[in-house]
Amino acid sequence: MPAPPKVILITGASSGLGKAIGLRLAKAGHTVLGTSRQPQLGEGHGAFPLVAMDVTSGDSVNAAIAEVIQRSGRLDVVINNAGLGIQGPAEDITPELAARLMDTNLLGAHRVCRAALPQMRAQGGGLIINITSVAGNFGLPYRSFYSASKAALERYTEALSTEVARFGIHALTIQPGEFNTNIAAARLRPDVISEANKPGYDKAMAILGGSMHYSRDPDELAQVVEKVINARRPKSTYIVAQGLQRVSIVLKKILPGRMFERMVRKHYE
Repeated sequence: MPAPPKVILITGASSGLGKAIGLRLAKAGHTVLGTSRQPQLGEGHGAFPLVAMDVTSGDSVNAAIAEVIQRSGRLDVVINNAGLGIQGPAEDITPELAARLMDTNLLGAHRVCRAALPQMRAQGGGLIINITSVAGNFGLPYRSFYSASKAALERYTEALSTEVARFGIHALTIQPGEFNTNIAAARLRPDVISEANKPGYDKAMAILGGSMHYSRDPDELAQVVEKVINARRPKSTYIVAQGLQRVSIVLKKILPGRMFERMVRKHYE
């Protein structure tokens, strides 16, 4: 049974997964507002508008949340989708570049949660969905800090869920695999790849770039998000992946650590 119409905020909704989620939820009758760092005047997707938000700025996040509440009078669902990708040998990623990623993928979601929680608590409930990744289940070679940021967001959400349950607020994660979006083109990269690491990095990126998983329609994830919003008792984690990505999560849990590492190394080499 569909849930009553809700006021939903989606960060990073100008394209990709966020846009797909917003379009589906707006079509279902919800009041959807998306965010973008620099929305043009009047920019939106027809079905829902975009408000300005930079998740790395507390002032920007607070102003956007206040605008949503002023427009709609409440805030029922927050979907933290905004994020960055990163690739490169761990050795070649500077702490400054890593910090930029973590500031968006982890602390950005935290800023949005902090701004939204007082309103949800005052209205007696709400739902926070943090979009993480199947990559948070294991350390992917040459995407070390991406895996680290998503694993950190998983643990953050787990703790947050326990803390806010008493207020009628649910917090959970959705772990997508790889979909047909522009995240690969927008990944952060180190300025210099060391000669020692370059052969392995180039080979792994060629394999990653040819992944058939990138052909999957982002609306597959949007359908799962819609089901979560309709659920009376949502689960703590939802995995939206197929094939080797889903199997790898199970193998990571049951195989000895070094055996799993050898399997990953063989796949990328």
